[in-house]
Amino acid sequence: MKTQIINLSQLPLNKSGKIKNINCDEGIKRRLLDMGLVSGTNIIPVLVSPSSDPRAFLVRGSIIAIRKEDAENIIVKVWNSMYFKFKGLRDDKNTFESFKFQKYFYIIFDFENYLDNLDYLFTYLSEYYGKKLYKRESLFIFDEIQLCPRARGAIKHLVADGRYDYIETGSLISIKKNVKDILIPSEEEKIRMYPFDFEEFLWAMDNNTIMDFIRECYKRRKALGQALHRKAMDYFKEYMIVGGMPQAVEMYANTRDFEKVDKIKRNILNLYREDIRKYAEDLNLKVEQIFDTIPSQLQKHEKKFNISSHDENARYRNYEGAFYWLNDACLVNIAYNTTEPNIGLGQRIDSNALKCYMADTGLLLSMTFNEKSIVNEQIYKKILFDKLSFNEGMLMENIVAQMLVSSERKLYFFSRNDRNNAADTMEIDFLISKDLITLKHNIIPIEIKSGDRYTFTSLNKLNNKYKEYLAQGIILHTKDLKEEEGVLYLPLYMTQLL
Repeated sequence: MKTQIINLSQLPLNKSGKIKNINCDEGIKRRLLDMGLVSGTNIIPVLVSPSSDPRAFLVRGSIIAIRKEDAENIIVKVWNSMYFKFKGLRDDKNTFESFKFQKYFYIIFDFENYLDNLDYLFTYLSEYYGKKLYKRESLFIFDEIQLCPRARGAIKHLVADGRYDYIETGSLISIKKNVKDILIPSEEEKIRMYPFDFEEFLWAMDNNTIMDFIRECYKRRKALGQALHRKAMDYFKEYMIVGGMPQAVEMYANTRDFEKVDKIKRNILNLYREDIRKYAEDLNLKVEQIFDTIPSQLQKHEKKFNISSHDENARYRNYEGAFYWLNDACLVNIAYNTTEPNIGLGQRIDSNALKCYMADTGLLLSMTFNEKSIVNEQIYKKILFDKLSFNEGMLMENIVAQMLVSSERKLYFFSRNDRNNAADTMEIDFLISKDLITLKHNIIPIEIKSGDRYTFTSLNKLNNKYKEYLAQGIILHTKDLKEEEGVLYLPLYMTQLL
């Protein structure tokens, strides 16, 4: 995807941009921040005054006026793309993201009969549906593209034509299968989509403010305070058990009915199993074995996936293709054991040790409580209010993995078991690298703690052995932010800010 960095005064009318930063004195900057113009916020110019100054902008659902001299100090990122193919889970944000445009209409159309004459195709669509097509403004979305491989193959010609832009969505698994007799267009720009992150969940819950405050507290290393921390954690617990699948989130936002949400999640899981049986071919038995045992594997204190639970004579190499298939289909997130916490974590992989997380934690919860066809409303509420005794650490570790992946981070952990030297036996949940690389101290160790009392034995051992490699350690927990004895304690809802 091609991007361009411009100032806000240069952003064309009705074109979306994302605020990157604000370059002005602190007084004006504070006023603009108070208007909601924080980094990462989408902004669209929608109206121009008769004198061309000020202009009106759509920000977080509100219209605000900004003078040209202020707009020139606001730096935004814009996308100048012609074609995207979204890659992600079934029922993820593909359709949700595709339809966040000003003008759209949905049609069902037999595309294959009109590929030889694009002029006729576009004229026919415009006349038949009574909708005018605007050159370089109208967007075509190919939904369920797997049902029409020739339409995908035609993208090269459509992009070369240059009149309109195109987005393709559909079932990733079957898209990859339905490529017979077509040339995969080099014009495809693949974008991986993820379940809703915590901020998007908050938007769905009609809360557009608390994440800005969380972000500001993280930046300043400041606690939220008892009342707001409790409020944020209540939202986060809802997010953890509902998950980030758009249908499930929409149902919860509209009804607050956990049983209806659970029914949607189970339907999605059934679709996954159907896809596995249909498309995994020779791997389908191994893929389904791994998929169905993810909850039991994560229930263990030692969460590395134990292949011998399926076959005592099995080796990781026998199941390598099955893990790859699940990861490539975006059904799971795989974490790899790195043998040294230094830059280039992926270069030092222990191929015989990995962790396998569900791509969506809400789906994991429905898989975990599978004694009945639907998880009872009371079970969800007991989990929400901490009234049910079960391995909550499993959900917390899975949601952290999910949030790290949605922040475009690959997953690595550190596990070593030395029977002859206890000082070398340690387990660190996750390792990530700093955004700004320096000569040393580039790797951030992360531990997840679900209880009220916890120790840091492994973190201390790691720091003693690899002090030159490590940056400040992070503990993710259910309490508020604090710094103590060189360790940064962050509430779980700040994970996506790492």
